[in-house]
Amino acid sequence: MSKGRLEAFSDGVIAIIITIMVLELKTPEKPDLESLHHVWPVLLNYIISFIYVGIYWNNHHHMFHIVKSINGAVLWANLHLLFWLSMVPFVSAWLGENPFTLLWPMAMYGIVLLMNAIAYAILVIVLLKHEGPNSALAAALGTDRKGRISIVFYVVAIGFAWINTYVSLALYVAVACIWFIPDTRIEKKLADDQHTK
Repeated sequence: MSKGRLEAFSDGVIAIIITIMVLELKTPEKPDLESLHHVWPVLLNYIISFIYVGIYWNNHHHMFHIVKSINGAVLWANLHLLFWLSMVPFVSAWLGENPFTLLWPMAMYGIVLLMNAIAYAILVIVLLKHEGPNSALAAALGTDRKGRISIVFYVVAIGFAWINTYVSLALYVAVACIWFIPDTRIEKKLADDQHTK
């Protein structure tokens, strides 16, 4: 089964997700800097959420670049990831419209980020099963330490939403920093394969 349609569909959905998020931004009512004070939580949350969606798009692109083919299970796992990514604008808007001191918007934001991480991990597992243990993808990924660390950070951050929401926000930003640079293992594997040819 060709992977091109899956990649094109995923790119389109992610582009729509980003468009929905930017449409949630409201311009300040007055043309002065004081007016920005009222919209900074929404703007900050948009920036963080945009980075998160961008990280998923970037890593998704890298992963599918090394994959040879897909099957029905991969299609469903990919749709599962896209579902959770499509929830980011909703929780992002809810968190941005409420002060960071409110625990439920912060906790729900973390839950959606956690589910995105789990959905991505499921997609990786399904792809590895389809491609096989000796595939280029398996060789490139090795152990998924960043993925496991991210899930632990999300769980801790969700718990901190009841104690200190600023700690939760800091942990969400920390995970984004961990993943900001695309997975270099895949690029290294592709470069090694080109060098050995």
